[in-house]
Amino acid sequence: MTLTSISQIDTRQKRFLPQASISIFIALILSNPLHALADQTPPQVRKEIEALFKSLHSANCQFNRNGSWYNSTEAQAHLTKKLAHFEKRSMINTTEDFIQLAASNSSTSGKAYQVKCGNDAAVESNSWLSNQLKMLRARK
Repeated sequence: MTLTSISQIDTRQKRFLPQASISIFIALILSNPLHALADQTPPQVRKEIEALFKSLHSANCQFNRNGSWYNSTEAQAHLTKKLAHFEKRSMINTTEDFIQLAASNSSTSGKAYQVKCGNDAAVESNSWLSNQLKMLRARK
């Protein structure tokens, strides 16, 4: 359709054009990569979360969730799913948000997660992850 042929469109079609233009405009905005970035966790927070996962692996830790112990790889897989859940809702702005919302307790049972590394006694994951985060930040 050319610009000269728009004047030949009947009245019903002319009313549709503004609505179609608005729909196309909204679709373009929503598909814009910058819009998607607004919903993502800040890069520095992502780095700290990855460092916490590495700490779980390197310290040979186990992770207790709802009464069952899991290795660090299984724990990371579970926590990554929970992280994605909260990221979709734009709720992870700090590493502390991740610890509190995703890595402290079960969203089904409400029971606190625990971490046990080597021969050390099990501790609540909130405390363990918060201490690891403090040490990580102190090294910088």
